[in-house]
Amino acid sequence: MDDSQPILRRLSTTDQLKVLLESGDNSDLAEDLPKFLEVANARENKNYSKVIVGNEELTEAFLPAKLEDWVYVDYIPSPVKSACVSTRETVLADIVCHTQRQTVTREYLRSGPRRNIAFVPSGVKAAIVTCGGLCPGLNTVVREIYMTLKNIYGVEEVYGVPFGYCGFYSPNFEIKKLTEEIVSYVHHEGGSFLGSSRGGHDTQMIVDAIEDYGFNHVYIIGGDGTHRGAIKLHEEVMKRGLKVAIVGIPKTIDNDIALIDKSFGFDTAVEESQMAITSAEVEASSALNGIGLVKLMGRDAGHIAMQASLASRQVDLCLIPEVPFKLEGQRGLLRYITDLFERKQHCVIVVAEGAGMDLLTSDSTEKDPSGNPVLPDVGLWMKAKITKHLNDNKIESNLKYIDPTYMIRSIPPNASDSLYCGLLAQSAVHGAMAGYTGFTVGLINTHYVLISMDEICSKGRTKVDTGSRMWHRVVATTGQPHLAS
Repeated sequence: MDDSQPILRRLSTTDQLKVLLESGDNSDLAEDLPKFLEVANARENKNYSKVIVGNEELTEAFLPAKLEDWVYVDYIPSPVKSACVSTRETVLADIVCHTQRQTVTREYLRSGPRRNIAFVPSGVKAAIVTCGGLCPGLNTVVREIYMTLKNIYGVEEVYGVPFGYCGFYSPNFEIKKLTEEIVSYVHHEGGSFLGSSRGGHDTQMIVDAIEDYGFNHVYIIGGDGTHRGAIKLHEEVMKRGLKVAIVGIPKTIDNDIALIDKSFGFDTAVEESQMAITSAEVEASSALNGIGLVKLMGRDAGHIAMQASLASRQVDLCLIPEVPFKLEGQRGLLRYITDLFERKQHCVIVVAEGAGMDLLTSDSTEKDPSGNPVLPDVGLWMKAKITKHLNDNKIESNLKYIDPTYMIRSIPPNASDSLYCGLLAQSAVHGAMAGYTGFTVGLINTHYVLISMDEICSKGRTKVDTGSRMWHRVVATTGQPHLAS
């Protein structure tokens, strides 16, 4: 190895800490190290097995846009004087390596306060909007955006936009200034106190409203469709040469957003699902040939159903959109239910709302305002099919159907999600104040990062990998066979 190559030094090395703290180029936080490279003799490096060298040209492709790319920015010292993060500090996305091979990875800009900011706090006028369906934690995110702007940066003008994108321009709604009194206790409530809606996106009208109101921070909380709309706003802001930071906070209870570890509200959804599954198991086990059938959220991805089934360990069948199944035949669902009756006299079934769509006949082309197809109700369909099969075969049974969908999505976040929401909100504000725009925030490998909206939307929505160990764990726990062969 070339001794001139930069390599890692031990965290406890006094001279390494001194270099980092005095230079101010990397990080003030000693506990964030070891992390960066300093030129040293390779023979001194006995505690690390890999040296990661960046490709600067490719790294730029993964960084979010900055306002200075199209408008003059006069940076000023931040009121945050400690725990600042370097403008070049990144988090690796691909962390599984091989002992004998080179490893490639993507990297995303680490979130956190910067030493210099692009906005004078007294000149900031921020807007916050919630879009799409409800999800535990929406109010917490709104509250923490407000609290971070006000209490950390001293921003006085923060506004709530009602009922999604259309709230920017509709004459039927009023954009209201938020106060500490308004937001202080909203995190204890479910839903969105601002109001939320699907659709309503009109790029020109929204950006016109942003200009008319004088907003220069726009925080948009929503899922894939909402972020695609936010990209259009970001592009229009660039086209007009406006100094406006467009910031996303990813939201989907289905946990199907690419790149990030998880979306907020997901932990709460899985936890709350346990109550429905436990109730179904009690009902089923208390009756002769009892069946507890629970429908959970998951249009295109079965993450909630999978995680809830795995956590409960009371489920006999977990049906998700990614795994096809048959009703009829020797290896079909209906036959397996009767096998369970013979073995344990009851069964518990969890089905995601998008499972089995190939079996449901529907000529409907109806779509919701977000453009998603309106799905037929797989839970009611399955209830009818199971009941008819058992009646036709003169098998006494007792089926209880539970659909907790709206109960789950409308509750406040649990402790885990509440913490997560707060950190996402703070990351969003720090990024906007530092002059970044066109980005969304997220957790990658337990670190908070800023991700270009183009990057996260280009990956599409994630699905359950049925070849993964996680799905194998579900099959091992439920004992379910493959029902499609």
